[in-house]
Amino acid sequence: MISNCENPLRNCTECEFKSPLFCYLSDAELKLIDKNKITVHFNKGETIRKQGTYMSHVISVNSGLAKLYLEGIEHRNAIIRIAKPTNFIGGPGIYLDQRHHFSVTALTDTTVCFIDVAIFKEIIDTNKIFSNEFMKDFSRSILSVYNRLLCMTQKQMPGRMADTLIYLSEEIFESPKFTMYLSRQDISELSGMSKDSSVKILREFQNDKIIHLTDNEMEILDFEALHRISRTG
Repeated sequence: MISNCENPLRNCTECEFKSPLFCYLSDAELKLIDKNKITVHFNKGETIRKQGTYMSHVISVNSGLAKLYLEGIEHRNAIIRIAKPTNFIGGPGIYLDQRHHFSVTALTDTTVCFIDVAIFKEIIDTNKIFSNEFMKDFSRSILSVYNRLLCMTQKQMPGRMADTLIYLSEEIFESPKFTMYLSRQDISELSGMSKDSSVKILREFQNDKIIHLTDNEMEILDFEALHRISRTG
């Protein structure tokens, strides 16, 4: 169930969950965003936005985790990124066709701010520093997708899985040990392989003592081996 927060987060000037990019905004610009945003809580598994729908807002993640994925043929999806607190979720539709080109679903209970896209574009047009920093952030996200595409097209399945686990550990959870909020299906869609193949490789990594995996937790035991598998593909 989706609901507006009864007690929304503090205004944008005080909010501790706002994007670091907001430090490039003036108080007046922060107040403008504050007046043109809606804070919404999503339960785990709920759709935050749907591929193909009209883009009326840019999303800022305040808490929780969300998966960004392309919806393919016959319900075959490809996860392109995991969004975590302070991340922006926008997309090429902001300037192209006002459409969402990927879906977003909450992996955990997640709170986001929907910022009016017209106000967001207005600030980009008038604040050169914010615009430059936003484009850097957007470009980093695109480069990450390019690297994952290269991995999925040129590496064998063990290399793809190694890259996925490195990504989760180093970029998303920033720890060798983390709660597995992603399902086995999510892991397979993030790695570009079938669920059966994904489960098989995880089991092999566990048998080789590279990882320790339970239903709810993942721990990387041998980063050196994981990076070696990533390099050799």
